[in-house]
Amino acid sequence: MAEPGSLEAAAEHERILREIESTDTACIGPTLRSVYDGEEHGRFMEKLEARIRNHDREIEKMCNFHYQGFVDSITELLKVRGEAQKLKNQVTDTNRKLQNEGKELIIAMEELKQCRLQQRNISTTVDKLMLCLPVLEMYSKLREQMKSKRHYPALKTLEHLEHTYLPQVSHYRFCKIMVDNIPKLREEIKEVSMSDLKDFLESIRKHSDKIGETAMKQAQQQRNLDNIVSQHPRIGGGKKSKKEVCAGSDLEVKNTSPMSEQDSGILDVEDEEEDEEVPGAQDLVDFSPVHRCLHIYSVLGARETFENYYRKQRRKQARLVLQPPSNMHETLDGYRKYFNQIVGFFVVEDHILHTTQGLVNRAYIDELWEMALSKTIAALRTHSSYCSDPNLVLDLKNLIVLFADTLQGYGFPVNQLFDMLLEIRDQYSETLLKKWSGVFRNILDSDNYSPIPVANEEIYKKIVGQFPFQDAELEKQPFPKKFPFSEFVPKVYSQIKEFIYACLKFSEDLHLRSQQRAGGSFLLRLLLPLQDLPSSRSTEVDDMIRKSTNLLLTRTLSNCLQTVIKRRNIGLTELVQIIINTTHLEKSCRFLEEFITNITNVLPETVHTTKLYGTTTFKDARHAAEEEIYTNLNQKIDQFLQLADYDWMAAEPGSRASDYLVDLIAFLRSTFAVFTHLPGKVAQTACMSACKHLSTSLMQLLLEVEVRQLTLGALQQFNLDVEECEQFARSGPVPGFQGDTLQLAFIDLRQLLDLFLHWDWSTYLADYGQPTCKYLRVNPTTALTLLEKMKDTSRKNNVFAQFRKNERDKQKLIDTVAKQLRSLINSHHL
Repeated sequence: MAEPGSLEAAAEHERILREIESTDTACIGPTLRSVYDGEEHGRFMEKLEARIRNHDREIEKMCNFHYQGFVDSITELLKVRGEAQKLKNQVTDTNRKLQNEGKELIIAMEELKQCRLQQRNISTTVDKLMLCLPVLEMYSKLREQMKSKRHYPALKTLEHLEHTYLPQVSHYRFCKIMVDNIPKLREEIKEVSMSDLKDFLESIRKHSDKIGETAMKQAQQQRNLDNIVSQHPRIGGGKKSKKEVCAGSDLEVKNTSPMSEQDSGILDVEDEEEDEEVPGAQDLVDFSPVHRCLHIYSVLGARETFENYYRKQRRKQARLVLQPPSNMHETLDGYRKYFNQIVGFFVVEDHILHTTQGLVNRAYIDELWEMALSKTIAALRTHSSYCSDPNLVLDLKNLIVLFADTLQGYGFPVNQLFDMLLEIRDQYSETLLKKWSGVFRNILDSDNYSPIPVANEEIYKKIVGQFPFQDAELEKQPFPKKFPFSEFVPKVYSQIKEFIYACLKFSEDLHLRSQQRAGGSFLLRLLLPLQDLPSSRSTEVDDMIRKSTNLLLTRTLSNCLQTVIKRRNIGLTELVQIIINTTHLEKSCRFLEEFITNITNVLPETVHTTKLYGTTTFKDARHAAEEEIYTNLNQKIDQFLQLADYDWMAAEPGSRASDYLVDLIAFLRSTFAVFTHLPGKVAQTACMSACKHLSTSLMQLLLEVEVRQLTLGALQQFNLDVEECEQFARSGPVPGFQGDTLQLAFIDLRQLLDLFLHWDWSTYLADYGQPTCKYLRVNPTTALTLLEKMKDTSRKNNVFAQFRKNERDKQKLIDTVAKQLRSLINSHHL
């Protein structure tokens, strides 16, 4: 009986064999692995071989059972192979014949196929070309437009090409190239248009001078026309000329708005039948580049960039325009060119403002104008201060008025310019004063300071026509005769009137305060005659003329007169004539007042009317001349006194007065004879001053320290000279003194000499200090000084006088008197 373990192994081997037989070969690996993992693989191999032998026996049995049928099948197959070979040969032959027969047809069909293919391709190509041709035509048109510099149409073409045509053929390579080139073309158009803009900016910079000149010329023509209309109004219903109609319409426009709604005045100039039509700004500058460039940048979406660039460049140009040349003040052409450039700049900007939509705005223009106004005024202040020619200043004022009127016509505020004109008016007055200072100096230097001789009636009337002088006595005198004044009186008077006319010239067309706030037709009011002006304007003109005339009188003419009066070589005759001349000029001041009133139509009694100070000026000059006469007389007296040669030790006096004093008295007599035409008070003052100075100088001569000794004989000679002076005073060299008034000038000398010559010391000492004292004018100190000189003389010249009793008594008396005088002096000081 078999063991249980071997039975289990046999059953397992059987299972494995069945699994091998029934399992896919790819999955037999795990089965075989279980065999090798066991310990009975030998026995399993035996069983496997036994199973293989069983299967071989079964295969052999099956083959033996079907062998005859297999043989029969092979036999039949061999028979079919022969027939099949015959059939193949027949088919091959038939195919060969068919191929030979259908070769031409195949060729024809192939040709037909190719033709149909070509026809389809041609149709497709035509369709595609129909789509591409508009693109190519548009691109060609674009190139032509760019070549001819029609950039804005080119940009429009580019827009159509990009958005309408290219999207239809976008899959073609050439279209892709075009699409890639579109940004480059746009950039090229931008660059070219910007280049045109730069050329435009350069062009208007060069043409600003001409544009400004044109605008100011038109403004001047309009002013002249308005002036004609205001001065010659049309009366009645006569037919108006075309020029008058145009002028009337222009005035109506100006009264409502300084500029038209569409454009500025300079750009719409009407033909007013002038001799020469003045071109407008658009005739001088082609503005199309800036419009094209603006449209191009607007289409490209870069309008803001363009606006910023344009404004930035124009600001730079404005700064260049507003920079005045260093020598502008030398000629009027320098100022005119400067103003022309400024006007031209703002005329262009005004044109741009009204012909473009938003490229520049009013705020931008106002900002530029504020800058221009401040810089222009600063430049005018600086350069006008160098002007020393009043004619140039006057021309400058007229140019500024025209400049302001021109710009105000374009709506720019110009009040500050007219305020500046008021400053220039003051400067004009200063230049006039400097000019007239030279005129007055020439008149005063060339004058002969002698009364004007008149030989006939014609000359007399000519001088009276130049200077308001009336003298019934002079008119009655026969020819030849003389006016009391010299030639500088009518000449100075005429020049003062010329100065007033020069001042009035500046006020013509000048907008003063009453017009600064006016609108509308203020220009017409400025061009009215002075008598037709509003009272406030006339009053201001009158005030300006009077103030300037006062400066002329009180400063310029006064300084010139003072200079002449203070000259070293001026003589008494000239000084006397100056006093006479200034007296007559002083009287003529009221005629100057009337003259100003007549030309300004403002009455002197009007409130706040400035008064002329000519009276004060001529009085001051006359007083200075009087003082100079006094000084001159005193100097002449001193010159004569320097010739005095007294012998202070003379024992006996001479028989007559000293020669120098006789000559001095003769000089004084002849001098005071010339004073006949002077006012009496002046002549009297001069005479009294001269006598007092002579008396004082003689007293000083007597009491000089260098004169240590003098004798009684010398004193008696001195007394003769004083008596000569007193005789001169009594003779009345100048009428008008009452009694012995002139002799009182020598009273000090007279009482001193009488005291010593009469030796009346007892009376002097007894009555000293009393109002009725005979020697009231004798000062004890002066008496003591003179006494000491005589005392020393007595001692030195009388060596043996002490042996004579009379001389000893006299010496004792002198000592006693001297002692009493010292006592009197000491008591007086205490």
